[in-house]
Amino acid sequence: MLSTIMSAFTVPEIRKKLAFTAMLLALYRLGSHIPVPGINLQAVNDIQSQFGGGGILNLLNTFSGGGLSRIALFALGIMPYITASIILQLLTVVVPSLEKLQKEGEVGQARITQYTRYLTVGLAFAQSIGYVFLFKSLSASAGEKVISTFDTPHVFLIVISLTAGTILLMWMGELITQRGIGNGISLMIFASIVARLPGGVSNWWNNPDQVFVVMMPFIALGVVCAIVFIQEGQRRIPVQYAKRVIGRRMSGGGQTYLPLRVNMAGVIPVIFAASIMAFPPTVGQLINTPGTHSIANFFGPTKAPYVIGESLFIILFTYFYTAVTFNPVDQADNLKKYGGFIPGVRPGRPTAEFLDRILARLTFPGALYLAAVAAFPTILIAATGATQSFYFGGTSLLIVIGVALDTMKQLEAQLMMRNYEGFLK
Repeated sequence: MLSTIMSAFTVPEIRKKLAFTAMLLALYRLGSHIPVPGINLQAVNDIQSQFGGGGILNLLNTFSGGGLSRIALFALGIMPYITASIILQLLTVVVPSLEKLQKEGEVGQARITQYTRYLTVGLAFAQSIGYVFLFKSLSASAGEKVISTFDTPHVFLIVISLTAGTILLMWMGELITQRGIGNGISLMIFASIVARLPGGVSNWWNNPDQVFVVMMPFIALGVVCAIVFIQEGQRRIPVQYAKRVIGRRMSGGGQTYLPLRVNMAGVIPVIFAASIMAFPPTVGQLINTPGTHSIANFFGPTKAPYVIGESLFIILFTYFYTAVTFNPVDQADNLKKYGGFIPGVRPGRPTAEFLDRILARLTFPGALYLAAVAAFPTILIAATGATQSFYFGGTSLLIVIGVALDTMKQLEAQLMMRNYEGFLK
């Protein structure tokens, strides 16, 4: 494995892609430490405790890589773009014009991507306004004003800075996807969670419950192994290609297989579910009234309503995203077009029904697996009272491991094109 990774650095093209990806991720981490103008840095340091514990601010701070607690340029992170993507994907199902665009190939997808960018700007602007008032409300716990001068010009400057930070992140994420290795948006969330890992290790080590300190590494290792095992699991459907006579030569023929993964949706359902479930407590924190604070506490990331809601959304989004990424009818048509067939199954509609039946059987355990892994560590941490160790939550583990596996597969594909031996056995 290590020798293959080292081989990647010997290929100039791959080395440039890795360096480009690392450079943009480093810029992202740098921007998470640059404060926006008009902020009292001393007051910001005094409110750091507000972003600890198991509350929603801690979850949002984790996804922003600590930028929210520093009121940095990238405080919003990439979550507005993810929320906009969720909205557009749901609208493509119910809006005929968007559904038509989705079927137009690259041109239609480019138009939907443009709509997603516009919606991201609007969501980031609205969310920035809410965060400004949240920062103002935190001034009481800091003992001094977090925003030095709270008037229209200064508030507008902060809102524009936060919105511009999200737009810059969106652009950087798309650049990584196009010119680097891996999915840029997923890698940014990965970098945000990994950046918070040292704090999580410190909180785990200093936990007063010694049983938890001893057992947590074994539990985390077991969850990691389970995630890797299920993520790499697949059902291989045998496919036979008929021989064809072209001119005087016979071509084609042979047998291969169609790999159907147990979890075809990857970590996207987990990211989508976390974004949706973070909305009610976030609004509760931003409005800053006793009633909304009760809602925020009710949907806290370590509370039962949040875990149940997140699990249900993970299951729903797993089915939805699997249906978007894999169409049995299209697969059956492609097999028939190129002379392929599944042994024992007639080409055309029977093949599509067979693939749909197999996919339904695979998606159900895959969805349950995602929901269970996302919920189990959170329930365990809440039961032990180790709320400060929310960095070890199942959602974070799923995202980190899933993104790492997907990125390694893309790197392996780049190596396989150059006849290097792969390292994902």
